[in-house]
Amino acid sequence: MKKILPYFKPYKVQSILGPLFKLLEASFELIVPVIVSLIVDKGLGAYVDGGYPNADRSYIVSMCLVLCAFGLVGLACSVTAQYFAAKAAAGVSAQVRKALFGKLQSLSYSDMDKLGTSAMLTRMTNDVNQLQAGINMVLRLFLRSPFIVFGAMIMAFFIDPTSALVFAGAIPVLAAVVFAIMLVCMPLYKKSQAKLDKVLLSTRENLTGARVLRAFCKEEDEKQLFSRRNGALTKSQKFVGGISALMNPLTYALINVAIVVLIYVGALRVNSGHISQGNVLALYNLMSQILVELIKLANLIITVTKSAACGSRIEGVLVMESSLQLFPPSDFESEKQAERSGARASDSADSVTSADSAAFIEFDHVSMRYQGGGENALTDIDFCLKRGETVGVIGGTGSGKTTLVNLVPHFYDVTEGSVKVAGKDVRAYDPKALRDKIGVVPQKALLFKGTIRENLLWGKADATDEELMLAAKAAQADKVIEDKGGLDAPVEQGGRNFSGGQKQRLTIARALVRRPEILILDDSASALDYATDAALRKALKNLDYSPTVFVVSQRTSAMNGADKIVVLDDGKTAGIGTQEELLENCSVYREIYRSQHKEEKA
Repeated sequence: MKKILPYFKPYKVQSILGPLFKLLEASFELIVPVIVSLIVDKGLGAYVDGGYPNADRSYIVSMCLVLCAFGLVGLACSVTAQYFAAKAAAGVSAQVRKALFGKLQSLSYSDMDKLGTSAMLTRMTNDVNQLQAGINMVLRLFLRSPFIVFGAMIMAFFIDPTSALVFAGAIPVLAAVVFAIMLVCMPLYKKSQAKLDKVLLSTRENLTGARVLRAFCKEEDEKQLFSRRNGALTKSQKFVGGISALMNPLTYALINVAIVVLIYVGALRVNSGHISQGNVLALYNLMSQILVELIKLANLIITVTKSAACGSRIEGVLVMESSLQLFPPSDFESEKQAERSGARASDSADSVTSADSAAFIEFDHVSMRYQGGGENALTDIDFCLKRGETVGVIGGTGSGKTTLVNLVPHFYDVTEGSVKVAGKDVRAYDPKALRDKIGVVPQKALLFKGTIRENLLWGKADATDEELMLAAKAAQADKVIEDKGGLDAPVEQGGRNFSGGQKQRLTIARALVRRPEILILDDSASALDYATDAALRKALKNLDYSPTVFVVSQRTSAMNGADKIVVLDDGKTAGIGTQEELLENCSVYREIYRSQHKEEKA
C-alpha cells in the first residue's frame, strides 16, 4: 500500500481532521456513563420503600440538559468527521484512478497482453471503489473504535479496579478473534477478486462478440461457461463471507459473557459497600459501548480486509514498469555515425540522409518472441528501405506480418538484432518522438465516440478543415464524410454507425492528417473493393511528402506498385524482391499469387 499513500498528500488536512472530530465525538460519548452514574447516585439518592424520597429533581434536569448538549455537539462532530472522511476518500480514489489510467497508458503492448483487459477494468472500477470504501471507514472508525474500547477500560479502572479486570480480560480475547479472522480473510478476498476478473472477462467477450456468438449458436455454451465462472465466484464469496460473518456473533457472545461476569462482580462489590449502584450502571454502559464499538470494528476489519486486497492489486499495477527497452542514444554507435554523416532524423525528409542509397529503415537480423511464447514469432529478418520507398509485407495467417510492422514504432522489443530508423535503433528514441513521425492504421479499424472531426484530429490536433479534407480525399474518405453530413457528423462508440470499409478509410485519413514520415497500413484495406483499393494506392503514391510506406496485406493486388515485397512464412523470410522477381524465384509468393489469379486460358 506504500504506492497509494502519496495520493493522500493533497488531502492531508481532511485525513487528519476527520479522525480528530471522531475522537472528539468519542470523548463526549465516554463521559455519558459517568453522567448517568451521577444522576443515579446524586440525583435519585437512596432507594427507600419503593421510591426515591431524596431525589434532587433540579440536579437531574440539569444533568439531562448536559446529556442533550453532549449529544448535539457529538452529532455536529460526527457529521463534520463524515464530511472530511468522505472528501478525502473520494479525492484519493479519484487520484488513484487517474494514476492507474496513466500507468495503463504507459505500459507496453506486452505488459497489457500479460495483464489482460478484464483485469485492468476490474482494477479501474471495483477495486478502486472498494479502496474508497475502506479509506472512508478507516478515517471514521480506525481511531475512534480503539479509543473508546481502551478509554472505556481506563475509565473502568478509575471507577473500580477490581471490576475493571473483567475489561482487561475480555479485550485481548476479542482482539485475538478479530485479528485471526482478518488474517484468514485477506488472502481469500484477493482470490475472490481474481475470480471476479474471469466473470468480467466472460461479460466483455459476450458483449463485444455478440454477433459472432449468435451466428454460431454458441449462446448456451457461453451461458454454461458464465455459470461456471459465476458459480466459482459465488462459492468463493460465500466461503470468505461465512468466515467473516463469524466476527459479529463471536464478539456478541464474548461481550455478553463479559457483561454477565461484570454484573455478578459488580453486585458483589455493591453488597460489600465498595462501589455504588451508579458505578455498576456506569460499568455496564461502558461495557455496552465496547460491544457496539467492537461490532463496528469487526465490520471495519472486514471492509479494510477487502480494501487491502484490492489496494494490493492496484499497487501491483502502479509498481509495474514498461518492459520496453529504452537505451541512451550514446549507447549506439549507429547514432554517432548518423551524426558524423548528418543523417539524423528530422521533420524534413531531405535532412535525414544526404545519400539516396542510405538505409532509412533497417531490420538487422531481427528475431522476436512474445512473452510466454514458446517459439519466435519472427526469426532472422534482415532487409532495409530507402526513404520514400513502399514495401509490401505478405504471407499466410500467423506468418508474423503484424508483428514485423509493430516493431517499427517500438510497440514490442526485439529478442535479437535491431530495428533502426534513420540509422538509430528505435530503442534509443523517446517513444513519443518516434511515434509522432509514424502514422499507424491497425488491422481493426477503430473510431472513438464523438465526431468525425474529433477522430481525425487525433492525427494532428491543430489541423485545419482543409488539411482534414485533403487527408480524407487521399484516403478515399471524402465521399463518406459528405454522405454522413460533414466533419461534425456524430460517431457512435466503436464507430458502429459506419460500415467496415468506411471505418477503414477514416482511420487511414486519421493517419495521413499528421503527414507521417512512415506510414504503416496493417491490412487496413481488406474491406475496400478493388477499385477503391487501387485508387487509394494511387493517391498514396502521389502524396507530396513521400512517406515510407509499409503495406501489410494478404492480397497480391495490394503489392502492385511496391518497390519491395517481403514474403513471410512461419515468421521467416521466404523471399524479398519485386513482384516479378518473387514470381520467378519465390515458391511461397508464387503459390499465393496463383491462388488469387486464375490462369488465362490459352
